[in-house]
Amino acid sequence: MTAKATGGRVTRRRARTRADLLDAAFAVFAAKGFGRVSIEEVCEAAGYSRGAFYSNFDSLDELFFALYEQRAGLIAEQVAAALASDGPGLDVPAAVDRVTEALLLDRDWLLVKTDFLVHAARDPKVARTLLEHRARLRRAIADRLARARGHTALPAVLGDVEGAAHAVVAAYDGVTVQLLLDRDVVRARAWLGQLLTALLTDGSTRH
Repeated sequence: MTAKATGGRVTRRRARTRADLLDAAFAVFAAKGFGRVSIEEVCEAAGYSRGAFYSNFDSLDELFFALYEQRAGLIAEQVAAALASDGPGLDVPAAVDRVTEALLLDRDWLLVKTDFLVHAARDPKVARTLLEHRARLRRAIADRLARARGHTALPAVLGDVEGAAHAVVAAYDGVTVQLLLDRDVVRARAWLGQLLTALLTDGSTRH
């Protein structure tokens, strides 16, 4: 076996180990909360040793950041894909339905995201990571709204597409806080859909 082939196999194994650690960490963080979890607990949940952990991450903080960026990046991609389905115009009610499905993944993600938000509020470096993700999410929304200009009118009160994107993310934030408390995902999706439709239209186009 060549060194190149061996190296490829090791790289794939390491990537699998890293993915397993991230998946296990997601479950443990959602169940117990960041700050209440040890490296040992993550390793036990993933079925790996501390050595495997430290071959992939320097600390629990680094793993937490990697987990957040992985999940947040996925959501930004899903939102962009949900908004890209229409032609030059934008079928707002249909797009709202697709976006609410993409944004409200599950309550476990919201718990981890909230932990990250609280952590970021106390650490400017962490806050930059969160702000960058939120900016990516807003750009995905603003870019789609910009492509629909001239075909789909936005309420003047929002100002421009950037203002509309800020409003969409703010509505999502408010609805997810309620979801964390009442655990009613069906109601949260319906309420978010109503809010976004009202924000992006005159509120009368809901199908």
